[in-house]
Amino acid sequence: MNVQKKILIVDDETINLDFFDVMLSKLGFSVEMAKDGVQALEKAKQFHPDLILLDNIMPKMTGWEVTKILKNDPKFKEIPIVMFSALDDVKDKVEGFELGVDDYITKPFNFAEVLARIRAVLRNRELYAQIVARESRLSLAEELSRDIKQNLFDFEKKLDELDVSIDGASLNEMVRKYLAELDARIEKTIAEWDKLKKNEIDLPMLETQIRENMD
Repeated sequence: MNVQKKILIVDDETINLDFFDVMLSKLGFSVEMAKDGVQALEKAKQFHPDLILLDNIMPKMTGWEVTKILKNDPKFKEIPIVMFSALDDVKDKVEGFELGVDDYITKPFNFAEVLARIRAVLRNRELYAQIVARESRLSLAEELSRDIKQNLFDFEKKLDELDVSIDGASLNEMVRKYLAELDARIEKTIAEWDKLKKNEIDLPMLETQIRENMD
């Protein structure tokens, strides 16, 4: 089932806010609006958008200042930002990218271009999330493999240290203890693995969902 993408639009010009609200809502996005940087930060906390369309030149706080605050906050730094600006200087664009914006669009803008940029940024973020999930699963598998190897090594070492006179009951008790600990570790890793896998989809399905979401 497709999840409705949430977009926060930040612009001090009401006509731009209304335009994007109507157009993006018609395309199936959930839209929130903010008229300045201060309000944008409040909306980001409440709405936690999937993407922010952010004007750079605004009263109270510039788009650059908003970006700095969001990118320095672990809760919001992964939210992609597409910045609008009337400034067409290369230096300004470079500064925006260095701050962490995902795309930079110079005003006046064309809506078809903006929509294409939104699609591209969301698609890239979705793909990145899938890569992170797969890497996490691989990391868990490697960790489990190391744990099993270490546990078996420790178990063999303990067996080597056993006194030849040890009785069978004590040996059985030790074996059961080690096996129980190993089993608990495996169960914990499997649970974490399944949790990651539950939120993972294959790449062809991801492509299909993104197209359906944006068309």
